[in-house]
Amino acid sequence: MIEIQNLSKRYGSKLAVDGISATVRPGIVTGFLGPNGAGKSTTMRMIVGLDKPTTGSVLVNGKPYVKHADPLHEVGALLEAKAVHTGRSAYNHLLALAATHHIPKSRVHEVIEMTGLAAVAGKRVGGFSLGMGQRLGIAAALLGDPQTLILDEPVNGLDPEGVLWVRQLTRYLAGQGRTVFLSSHLMSEMAQTADHVIVLGRGRILADAPIADIIAGGTRKLVRVRTPQAQLLVDRISGPDVNVTGLDDGALEITGIGAEQIGDAAAQAGIALHELTPVGASLEEAYLELTQDDVEYRSEAAR
Repeated sequence: MIEIQNLSKRYGSKLAVDGISATVRPGIVTGFLGPNGAGKSTTMRMIVGLDKPTTGSVLVNGKPYVKHADPLHEVGALLEAKAVHTGRSAYNHLLALAATHHIPKSRVHEVIEMTGLAAVAGKRVGGFSLGMGQRLGIAAALLGDPQTLILDEPVNGLDPEGVLWVRQLTRYLAGQGRTVFLSSHLMSEMAQTADHVIVLGRGRILADAPIADIIAGGTRKLVRVRTPQAQLLVDRISGPDVNVTGLDDGALEITGIGAEQIGDAAAQAGIALHELTPVGASLEEAYLELTQDDVEYRSEAAR
């Protein structure tokens, strides 16, 4: 478990993290979202003692990270995959880490197999692709068989098979009762992986809730309809708050009226419906609504 209490971090005049409090619980995957510059990486660094908080505290498995006698057995972290001696092989890098915590060589071989590094374990890390570097970083995080796992952008550079593997791995570890805390900019992947989401914006928590609640809070709610009698249906459901948009594939997107009302109106008029699908907001849409006023680095749309 990770317990964050009134945590702040200031760099000169810049308040990177602004008095946040949250609990990352075991047994579920907790996603950590926020725009660039929101304070996510700074928060993760403070959790593992790489940055000292200006105010507040963090407990990991009941203690500050620096108080754990064998931290690799308590917390596995991937914060910067490139923080590796490029002249070493993947095997020797993991072996050196293992030696600092009296972890047997057998465990090194286990995580190499687990992360798909067996074919390149003897090669220099400096020649690794971004994706293979990520796998090595995850292997290092798993080395001590920790109860808590912290992964910053773990799928960065991975191919689709690797992304699926990370999803399955994190959910498997959470299913074992471990604490899994990960950040990602891939909303579609987070929607399939996380059970709970913490959203940060300009150093403050904007949301801390189950992912289903975050998505349900999105304002986009519409109904997708397909019918050979489109105009007749539109006439039957017309109203001041009803908006109908025709799509290129012949379907209609309807807002301002629910699927049940549309179905009832069609049944009463004898209109055949080939599709009647309520469509809620996606995680990406809900996230963009939450953070629209907290984006520090905003891009202009192409024209």
